[in-house]
Amino acid sequence: MTKLRSRRFTILASALAVAALLGAGAVQAQQKVLRFIPQADLRILDPISTTAYITRNHGYMVYDTLFAMDEKFEVRPQMVDKWDLSADKLTYTFTLRDGLKFHDGAPVRSADCIASVQRWAKRDALGQKLAEATEAWTAVNDKTFRLKLKKPFPLTLEALGKPSSNVPFIMPERVAQTDAFKNIDDPTGSGPFKMVKAEWVPGSKVVYVKNTDYVPRKEPPSWASGGKVVKVDRVEWIYIPDSATAAAAINAGEADWWEQMPPDLIPLLSKNKDVIVKNIDPLGSMGMIRFNFLHPPFNNEKMRQALLYVVNQQDYVIGIAGDPKNGKPCYSYFTCGTPLASEVGAEPLKGKRDLDKAKQLVKEAGYKGEKIVIIDATDQPIVHAQSLLTLEALKKLGLNAEIQAGDWGTLITRRAVKEPVENKGWSIFHTWLVGPDMVNPAVDFPIRGNGAAAWFGWPTDSRIEELREAWFHATDPAASKRAADAVQRRAFEFVPFIPTGQFILPTAYRSNISGVIIAPINLLWNVEKK
Repeated sequence: MTKLRSRRFTILASALAVAALLGAGAVQAQQKVLRFIPQADLRILDPISTTAYITRNHGYMVYDTLFAMDEKFEVRPQMVDKWDLSADKLTYTFTLRDGLKFHDGAPVRSADCIASVQRWAKRDALGQKLAEATEAWTAVNDKTFRLKLKKPFPLTLEALGKPSSNVPFIMPERVAQTDAFKNIDDPTGSGPFKMVKAEWVPGSKVVYVKNTDYVPRKEPPSWASGGKVVKVDRVEWIYIPDSATAAAAINAGEADWWEQMPPDLIPLLSKNKDVIVKNIDPLGSMGMIRFNFLHPPFNNEKMRQALLYVVNQQDYVIGIAGDPKNGKPCYSYFTCGTPLASEVGAEPLKGKRDLDKAKQLVKEAGYKGEKIVIIDATDQPIVHAQSLLTLEALKKLGLNAEIQAGDWGTLITRRAVKEPVENKGWSIFHTWLVGPDMVNPAVDFPIRGNGAAAWFGWPTDSRIEELREAWFHATDPAASKRAADAVQRRAFEFVPFIPTGQFILPTAYRSNISGVIIAPINLLWNVEKK
């Protein structure tokens, strides 16, 4: 039996499982209920404490932002009605739109916005830079507040309108006062949807309903900016880790939209005239190998450098995307196709694969056979494909490596563990970032070397921090490019992570769905079900 026929048989066999999963009421009220199969299970509700995209996407459902970026990479007011900047470029004054309410009926106040931004700035890479430049946030009244800077910070609006992890979502002050390093569990926001927490079943379903008190902007939607007009009454996120079952749900019309489908199912679903398979991400995503810098063996720079000589991006792109037309190598620490992308310093990753050079570096590192644990997520094809390829590369080097598999929800929890592998720690995990998260040193958070305050893995490198700081002081595009090249050159020496390629993964939705927004994030407002 061919692979495609085997897949088709499995999908047909899954139809009964789909019906059981979605329940007897699955056919009821289809005009008002949007059933969405997300990329992963929602385990963490706090979009500030984690960079996981499933939690970011939840954030876009229930929260709103002061500013937002549009499809032209321009920052637009969102919750803000009007703003101005003083002549000395040190004082921003913001006034909120009329009619903003939290889901509990309380009005959105200046105090809520200030507390939310301050909490976000403790965790986000660009937010941390804004905080360094901040003298004070003050409320003028309940609708107007000010940001006083110590020195001009040209990226202020870009920070407040950051489109992806971590997004500066606005929460009630009582929630935003939670320690930034502790997860919140109260999903009260002011966004276009309300989470029905009583119907949340981790590992199965998340339910949102239309926020009838939400007042959209008048402008048309563009990325995360503009009018967030909700056109359904209810959204159900149905977590289906088995891809054959998810495909059966889409094919049978039991689900309306599958966020992220594995590449081997694209030909099959494309044959169904009632299913649209489409790329809605204009920049694509970047895969990566992330190391734990706290424990052997990857606390040794030469061990990380060794992998540069054996990782073959062509293999990773095919493993992730399934077809060369859906991906390509990208030998850059910044998103290929954007102004700061380059191949400066990339020869160890781009050049001929050199196993002998890699083995020599392992020898110089003094590797003593320490166990290497790759934490994997078998329900997340992007992660799983990379994990298998990296394990193969490590085995070629004669290293003591193994995969410890779970689901994505388990991985994003476990990667926060700082203990050694013998105590549920880890050595490597794989992930991906959407293009906007890697366009420059300000937002490219995995490139940082700020130790305990850094992203999972916690690398420490004062040199890369100095070079990143110099980028912020660049005064023109040419200087910005030179400064970014210097950051990248050091990154290929220090190896905070290894880029594994650039790719797109199409989404699939039923043909009676319209209004899907072209953006790096799957946004569910403006979506209509006919």
